[in-house]
Amino acid sequence: MRKLAGLIERDADRLSAVEVRDNGKLLAEWLYFYGGLADKINGAVVPIDKPDMFAYTLREPVGVVAAIVPWNSPLMLMMWKLAPALAAGCTLVIKPSEHTSASALEFAALVKEAGFPEGVINIVTGFGQDVGDPLTSHPKISKVAFTGGELAGQKIMQNAAPAFKRLTLELGGKSAQIVFPDADLEAAVAGGIAGIFAATGQTCIAGSRLLVHESIYDDYLERFVGLAKKTRMGDPMDLTTQVGPVTTKPQYERILSYIDIAKSEGARCVLGGAPAERPECGNGWFVEPTVFADVDNKMRIAQEEVFGPVVSVIPFKNDEEAYQLANDTAYGLAAGVWTSSIKRATVAPKRLQAGTVWVNTYRAASFLMPFGGVKTSGLGRENGIEAIDPYLETKSVWLSYSTEISNPFVMR
Repeated sequence: MRKLAGLIERDADRLSAVEVRDNGKLLAEWLYFYGGLADKINGAVVPIDKPDMFAYTLREPVGVVAAIVPWNSPLMLMMWKLAPALAAGCTLVIKPSEHTSASALEFAALVKEAGFPEGVINIVTGFGQDVGDPLTSHPKISKVAFTGGELAGQKIMQNAAPAFKRLTLELGGKSAQIVFPDADLEAAVAGGIAGIFAATGQTCIAGSRLLVHESIYDDYLERFVGLAKKTRMGDPMDLTTQVGPVTTKPQYERILSYIDIAKSEGARCVLGGAPAERPECGNGWFVEPTVFADVDNKMRIAQEEVFGPVVSVIPFKNDEEAYQLANDTAYGLAAGVWTSSIKRATVAPKRLQAGTVWVNTYRAASFLMPFGGVKTSGLGRENGIEAIDPYLETKSVWLSYSTEISNPFVMR
């Protein structure tokens, strides 16, 4: 694993270029971290209160893992699955998205160069019905790790159910950022921009709902729109570009359809709301950064995952209403809080139904911190030490060293 990590560092520029060309956006840390944990996975000796007995546990790999990777951030999300699985001693069959397979195939060449035995890491390309369905229903697959959409996640659960396969599912979100009246507005505006327009909004943690206290609503909205207007769009290979194209044409059309739905439901479009026609965007699948104001949280634009550069700004009156609005969604992946109050900064994470809560920041990430969601945002956690657990089974071992013959009808 460490050798493979070194090869990734060596070829980082080339892999990044492939990722950008393939995906429209921009690793080795995961392999170094989990490679360091591989020889530290151990069981425990349990102090059993039974005479002449010794008890301990073993941690064993679950077996063959199917890792199904989406088209957004394909290399990184593949690493979230591959590194802990390898550290646990599992083998993998990896299916990248049919839209962004190039970086996975480049990665396969590094796997071979690193000297992994054949069959340990396998990469199979193809469509979901041709590759994904057979993988998730195959009797010799013991665990499925998937990042993607809610409907695909439900299908995987159905496929996995007959064999009771272990599952880790990350299925997206409709994350809210709450801007309290005591927030640093400049920081909260920048965090709001980062939350929805970074990666063209094509991230599961996109802060697609901005809940802003009514006392600062107009001021915040004016600042937010002003900064969003300055967003630089264009070629993702250009280092000055801030918002690139949408990855696929179907996704581009989906985003535009949601913009139309929002307008028809009465949301007030104060910025964007159309395909980008800037010269630097050429004929690509670009959507202007779009801001809807005065959104009702019951509108579809506030309830359904758009997966694009579209944000809903929603006013609230008090803290209780803010928490109610933030939690009023089927999803529970992430949330953001902007406040200068220590009380709010500590209370909010407990009140919000989300797997990750950022306070006075947004989109911070590390291989050290667990990541995952609640409700329909999925099952299980990736990253952190906890990420190894889903790839391991715990076996209990009882050893008797008694020389006496016990009563066969009495449980000792």
